[in-house]
Amino acid sequence: MNIDLRSDTVTKPTKGMLQAIIKAPTGDDVYKEDPTVNQLERRFAEMFGMDTALFFPTGSMSNQAAIKLHTQPGDQLICDKWAHVYNYEAGGVAFNSGVTCNLIDGHRGMITASAIEKGISPISNYHTPNTTLVCLENTTNKGGGACYDFEEFKKVRTLCDSFGLGLHLDGARLMNALVAKNEDPNSYGKIFDTISVCLSKGLGTPLGTILLGNNELMSRAIRIRKILGGAMRQVGFMAAAGLYALDHHFERLAEDHQKASEIAQTLQKLDYIKKVEPADTNIVIFNLIDEMSKDQFMNDMSENHIQISDMGQGKLRMVTHLDYTDEMHHIVLNVLKNYEY
Repeated sequence: MNIDLRSDTVTKPTKGMLQAIIKAPTGDDVYKEDPTVNQLERRFAEMFGMDTALFFPTGSMSNQAAIKLHTQPGDQLICDKWAHVYNYEAGGVAFNSGVTCNLIDGHRGMITASAIEKGISPISNYHTPNTTLVCLENTTNKGGGACYDFEEFKKVRTLCDSFGLGLHLDGARLMNALVAKNEDPNSYGKIFDTISVCLSKGLGTPLGTILLGNNELMSRAIRIRKILGGAMRQVGFMAAAGLYALDHHFERLAEDHQKASEIAQTLQKLDYIKKVEPADTNIVIFNLIDEMSKDQFMNDMSENHIQISDMGQGKLRMVTHLDYTDEMHHIVLNVLKNYEY
């Protein structure tokens, strides 16, 4: 039995999801004639209280499209130093939009309104890039699945309004945050100008991300998606997977969170573990004691058929997900408890 905890993107469609995919009515989405895609986009727009939505193949593409919508070449966006848009999108901010990033040293991937304000370039200073966009991430990937306090979002919104800045949310794991914090998705639509929501992580679809926004911004999004190579034809098969996931995989995210919490609690009791980040959702990030070899530990886990991720800077990551069963969980906890170094 292979136990893959590298990411929540490793899941495979369930039998129910496969049936939904097979039975989905489709059309040509480039012409906006795929009824299942249109249904998925309407459902997300209504769910988040936003004007409209557009289906993208990947989260990185939807983030890059949003950044393009909000900026001009030579502009600057503000984000946390651990932000996915900066660290894990292949330099797309510079390549696609000609934009630089002002990185804020936040807490577990989260930044405050006061820290953002200090990073805004004065309009009067024509020597510096023009700040036009703030990008936040919820939950935070490199921050170990941390969730923002919603009151901080309100403060950031007020700040952006004061300085005329756009506000984008990278919501790759936003569905996890909604479950963990028992939040209303509609409230997010009142805060953010654009939101990307990934379907292929905790929700367990093969692909897809929804980009949400107001009509004015999103009227240009379909052109940017085309430029980035994201126009798709009979993609209703994948949209059907998204609709199925909303109905069957959303609320069960709490199970992934519970398993992650139990892994973190187990790690905290082990003498070969130096530090464990709080496991707020489905991500567990930890450090080994200095005298231990990270590579050896990962190899030993692999010999026990357990795969985990190296996040760099001494951080190791486990991510719980739809395909991580109770039986697998029992095995992982036992291997960790009995590990000898």
